[in-house]
Amino acid sequence: MLIWWTGTLLEIIILARGYQQRLTRQFPIFYAYLLFVTLDEFVRISFYRWDPNHYSQVYWVTQYICLALGAGIIFEIYRVALRSYPGAARMTRYMLVVVFAAIVVKTLTMPSGDLFAWLASTSLVLERNLRIVQALAMLTLVSLFVWYAIPFGRNLKGILIGYGLFIAMSILQFALWYYSWDRFKPFWTYAETSSYLVVLGVWVNTLWSSETLHEAKPVNQFESDYQSLVASTREQFRRTLARLGWVVRA
Repeated sequence: MLIWWTGTLLEIIILARGYQQRLTRQFPIFYAYLLFVTLDEFVRISFYRWDPNHYSQVYWVTQYICLALGAGIIFEIYRVALRSYPGAARMTRYMLVVVFAAIVVKTLTMPSGDLFAWLASTSLVLERNLRIVQALAMLTLVSLFVWYAIPFGRNLKGILIGYGLFIAMSILQFALWYYSWDRFKPFWTYAETSSYLVVLGVWVNTLWSSETLHEAKPVNQFESDYQSLVASTREQFRRTLARLGWVVRA
């Protein structure tokens, strides 16, 4: 309970400072996610203590909302990081929409039985797949910025590091479930909550004050590589259509 109350206090501090520093305008999805998580903790613990018969239903329904807002954080990270590269931002946004939509559709079409049993089983599969895609998306973005020496802002870097650590712990938890959950279960609850305090500590430190968002000078090589990729993709698409047309005529 001490760890839980400490985490809740840190969440409230982050939300209050975000509102004071007007960071909520720069990162609306991130702060909406954190606000929902904070309120959800009180809702869940209320049902757990006073109405335990409905706790599982509340848990799994709110879990889906958390997953949706968590996926939105990835879109927001890309939006802010690539604000100087609208073409690349648009392309990555479309790609992320397609990938996330495919995962959701595939997961939700799993065989269903009892409604809340189905929510529980699909939620676990959906979270696992979404966490992996989120991790790959963040690694891709970081690799691009390191390769082209594009600087991250302090606020965005803090969100990226904190949420990246949270995603890494989630993936580790799924791995432990798969291989040897019984061995790690006794201390995993403490490890998970303690790591979340580290995440909140990173966010308190990096989001304590707002930094002015300067329009970054576009990196010529990045733009050049992006335009080359677009031109190559269009050419391959044109050739594919031409071949399909030839096959239809034949």
